[in-house]
Amino acid sequence: MELEKTSRIPRDNETREATERTKSWRPPSLLPVPAPRRGISYRWVRTSSFGQTDNKNVSARLREGWVPVKAQDHPELMLSSDRDSKFPDGIEVGGLLLCQTSNEIVEARARYYGNRAQDQIDSVDNSYLRDNDPLMPKLKPERRTRVSRGKVPIDD
Repeated sequence: MELEKTSRIPRDNETREATERTKSWRPPSLLPVPAPRRGISYRWVRTSSFGQTDNKNVSARLREGWVPVKAQDHPELMLSSDRDSKFPDGIEVGGLLLCQTSNEIVEARARYYGNRAQDQIDSVDNSYLRDNDPLMPKLKPERRTRVSRGKVPIDD
């Protein structure tokens, strides 16, 4: 009985390049990303929209503690900076100015707005439940959500 020869790929052709998957392509980011630094948060602040300057927005962000990033601190981002910028020492791309602040300020701001949102929810709940009648009670709003896949879990 004769053994059948199977067609095999020669060992020389089994290289990583030959078996590697093709790389997927993504469009480039519209805004350059600064190199991260410990304790610093970055944000792009609108300086103009549709050709009109937005001084009110820039002023509000500067009062919140955001400081324009100096171009000399991130020379790799200067390749795409606007030429006619009102902030010649800063990094401005397409009407957006790169600003930075400390992580503590960002966290304090998040806490502040989180507390305001919770106060609004509490106020609506208190207003809704204020005229609650014991003979016909209103249901207290449920603020819990569940996410499941497949079968819905049965509550006890």
